[in-house]
This record gives sequence, structure tokens and C-alpha cells, in this order.
Amino acid sequence: MGADAFIDTNVLLYSISTSQEEAGKRDTARQLLTGTGWGLSVQVLQEFYVNVVRPPICAMTHSDAVAAIQQLLRRPTVATDAALVLDALRLADRYRISYWDAAIIAAARNLGAGTLYSEDLSHGQDYDGVRVVNPFLPR
Repeated sequence: MGADAFIDTNVLLYSISTSQEEAGKRDTARQLLTGTGWGLSVQVLQEFYVNVVRPPICAMTHSDAVAAIQQLLRRPTVATDAALVLDALRLADRYRISYWDAAIIAAARNLGAGTLYSEDLSHGQDYDGVRVVNPFLPR
């Protein structure tokens, strides 16, 4: 199962934000998530869970977070395996980025996604066929 786009953790987190300062980002994130053709990775789901159940966010209970993750698992999802780790290590070295960012790119590549929605990487940068789009930049 493939996808045209890959959703990074920050998109999921903004989609549930109740902060007035993040209202614009929340709306943008929700708009992205209503679309079709996107996927994510187990890493993104892990990061989402850890962030929504702990302070200072505490946006969800454990049960609510599990229910949200079960819904997200209906989307194409990439698991971390040995091949993904090796690809991420190569990408981290080539682009001089953190392993965790490289693992997100490797997962997007594995999914066949040409677009990675994230605010954590360089907007417009192409990483071996995966172009980063920061959907939260002012238009």
C-alpha cells in the first residue's frame, strides 16, 4: 500500500491543538488530514502518542490516544525494519540531518510518497525524491 504524501508528527499534533495561537496551524493540519492519499509511519505514531499523553500537552488520555492511533492505522503505515534503518543512516550521512528526521524521509520513500508534510525539515528540499513541504509557512 502506497501514498502520494507522508504526514509528519507535527501535523497530527497541530490537528488536535486547542491553543488559540495555533488556530491557523490547526486548521491547516485538519485540512491536510481530510485529504486522501497520505500515509505515515510507526515512528510518527509513537511520537504522537508520547507527546499527547505527557505534560505539558496532556491533550489525550491513554485510551483516547490509543483510539486515535487505531484510526490512523487505517492509513498506509510504514513499519521500522532493518532496511529502513539502513536507508535512514545513509540519508542522515548524505544530508547531515538527524537520524530521526532521516528515518521519516526513509519511511516516506518506502511508502512511495513524493511529498513530506513537515515543519521540521527544510521547506522545498528534495531528499532523494521526497520533497519537503512546510504547510504552516505564511502564504
